[in-house]
Amino acid sequence: MNSRLPSILQRVASIRASLTQFEGPTASAPESAAATSRPGFGEYLRQASARTDTPTAVDDLVRQAATRHGVDPDLIHAVIRAESSYNPRCKSHAGAMGLMQLMPGTASGLGVTDPWDPGQNIDGGTRYLRQQLDRFGDTRLALAAYNAGPGAVQRYNGVPPYDETRTYVNRVIEYLNARQAGR
Repeated sequence: MNSRLPSILQRVASIRASLTQFEGPTASAPESAAATSRPGFGEYLRQASARTDTPTAVDDLVRQAATRHGVDPDLIHAVIRAESSYNPRCKSHAGAMGLMQLMPGTASGLGVTDPWDPGQNIDGGTRYLRQQLDRFGDTRLALAAYNAGPGAVQRYNGVPPYDETRTYVNRVIEYLNARQAGR
């Protein structure tokens, strides 16, 4: 049981993140028009139970973004899994949206007009990840910047001492290693 605890906690976090979509818009993060046509709760549960760790529907989008921006597709998949568990309608309590959990300001700065669109979200998230890889030259630091912001990585001259960020970086690396070992 103890060895399964991390995967159980990850699933609970994924479900919690997924359920935020039913809370409605917040004053600090209004939803886009595209997000208002969400499926009902029953349909969402059906879709969630049908999702797998490596959905083929996302594979082509990841492959395209990986080629376009020169990022390892396994790393993109690992970020998507950690950020949203492949739920394109995932919305965090902070307002991050979609598969790669783009914040509204980040999405806008990347030219993403509809962060709920999986293609735009993956392309924008991959472009942002590429920027962090180029800036820091290290996967762990790039992931920390993706999660906590590049300013925090610079301020601490490394992975910031935030539990959430350290857990996030380790989780993404774990998912990346598992994907690469599964080849």
